[in-house]
Amino acid sequence: MPRTVEEGFRDFLPKLTPSAVETEAAKRHRASIKARLERDFEMRRFFRTGSFGNGTSISGYSDVDYFASIPTTKLKRNSSTSLREVSAALGNRFPLTGVRVTCPAVLVPFGTRASEDTEVVPADFIRNPSSGHSIYDIPDCAGGWKRACPEGHNAYVRRVDEALGRKVKPLIRFVKAWKYLRAVPISSFYLELCVTKYAEGEKSIVYAIDVRNFLTSLHNDGLPSIRDPIGISGLISPCGTDAQLKDAKSKLATAATRAQNARTAERAEKIKDAFYWWNLLYNDKFPSYYY
Repeated sequence: MPRTVEEGFRDFLPKLTPSAVETEAAKRHRASIKARLERDFEMRRFFRTGSFGNGTSISGYSDVDYFASIPTTKLKRNSSTSLREVSAALGNRFPLTGVRVTCPAVLVPFGTRASEDTEVVPADFIRNPSSGHSIYDIPDCAGGWKRACPEGHNAYVRRVDEALGRKVKPLIRFVKAWKYLRAVPISSFYLELCVTKYAEGEKSIVYAIDVRNFLTSLHNDGLPSIRDPIGISGLISPCGTDAQLKDAKSKLATAATRAQNARTAERAEKIKDAFYWWNLLYNDKFPSYYY
């Protein structure tokens, strides 16, 4: 059991990382989904994206995301129509799962754990620029299409992570853990890019300091929409609705205060108090202090 806050974060990380069982569950239905989309839509490419694809998923909470690259001729001008058609095809293949549209994806919930859920994003290949990372159009949740480059975003996170001793992806996990454990309605994709952009300006990462600094900075900035750091996806919003944004801002203010209290206690060598505040931040899932 941990005696220092640093040891607390060290012991917390494995609890957040999906197990081999979860990883296998995430792969289990891939072939069946792929075969149906190839049959019904002449799909050309099917690849994993999102948290599982980038090594920043949270055990028990992160679902599995795939891009389904479908020929333009098999997609509709109205992206909502394409989502409904993909949903109908997968619903026919998996009739007992409750397939439904969760824009910009179609959700196929295979089990009771989020890691057993699969989200499929219909994607229209646009071009392959000099960077080598393919650009797609995906549903924009308003009937249109918007640009996306998942491999480019993964490469951006990977580059910053490697530059900082592979501590950025764990930092992303610690921030996402707060989101999930406190039911904060902020986009996981938004947090991933925000944390990476924050870390890009740092010379080193110390988890207790940088979780506090990131949450404080995000709160002070008012949880703003951000420009895509790689310049593909335009403006990225933190939440889907105004109600979600209001809820997220409230929970972010509380989180920033708790993280600051934890750091203040640690600096005063009140380690037990620091653990108390980190436990509040993480809804009693942070490791217990050993004394």
